[in-house]
Amino acid sequence: MADIWALSDGAAGNRRQALALAQALALTLADSPVREWTVPARAPWRWLAPRRLPGSDHAFGEDFAQALRQPPALAVGCGRQAALATRVLRARGSRVVQILDPRIAPAHWDALVVPRHDRVRGANVITTLGSLNAIDDRWLADGAAAFPALSADSAPRTVLLLGGPIAGVPLDADWWAHLAAALDAWLARDGGTLWVSGSRRTPAWLADAVRAYYAPRGARLWFGDSDGENPYAGFLAGADRIIVSPDSINLISEACATGVPVSIALGPSGKASTAVAARRHRQFIEALLETGRARPLQGQPSDWPVRPLRELPEVVVKLARLLGL
Repeated sequence: MADIWALSDGAAGNRRQALALAQALALTLADSPVREWTVPARAPWRWLAPRRLPGSDHAFGEDFAQALRQPPALAVGCGRQAALATRVLRARGSRVVQILDPRIAPAHWDALVVPRHDRVRGANVITTLGSLNAIDDRWLADGAAAFPALSADSAPRTVLLLGGPIAGVPLDADWWAHLAAALDAWLARDGGTLWVSGSRRTPAWLADAVRAYYAPRGARLWFGDSDGENPYAGFLAGADRIIVSPDSINLISEACATGVPVSIALGPSGKASTAVAARRHRQFIEALLETGRARPLQGQPSDWPVRPLRELPEVVVKLARLLGL
């Protein structure tokens, strides 16, 4: 069996995309083993990655340099640092797939997988609407089985997924006030249970505000290890509807991979064009809203028929054809 390597800088979003694609390709190649590498490049290579400098084989430490003596048949990287590692592997004979725009010519890789809001195009470029993830019916069933206590919570179960402010997407006090008002309207009309999942990027003031306001009302909250095991998979599996902050393309894509309605908390304006200044995030959200898979968060809840956004299987088929797997 041929090995497959999944490479990232360790950032959660990059790691999950690289692993999801590598593991899906492994099934295509008769359950080939997947080896994960965390490859933050050292200086000076990290400053110009993915451009190659002399000695790039040693940019990621001696363990990686030694492993290059037996390169894998196929490698999948996500993020700029991993893009340098996949270039190094290609020079050693591996076929390589890079996720996200590496900001240099696509010809340096056998294939690129990029979201449509990245502008790179080419004969070896595969585009997606959102980010890649492993969420499917089996993943959700496993999530439900891992957190059986959640099934006892009353329906409808509203899941709130919170990221954190980034450049061009300010999650400030006004944004939170609008979100809380809309969420209160949902809970007042329909009752049910609120589950909240934060992230490492969720600012302390926002986590504290959510905890102070909703914990006394019986909400299940997770903002870190102090809250116990991360119930994220169980939350997605048991959700009847999901609200997600607009800052994370990965969070929104994963929410949309479920089979329930997804509302994006765009703030008082209710429009991506005014709530999100970051070009790539705005274009992604606007394109997603156009499909009808997600809607802006409104003061009154609504359900609508949805089709899960699951792009990974199609990407695997296209890559298999492109790479001759």
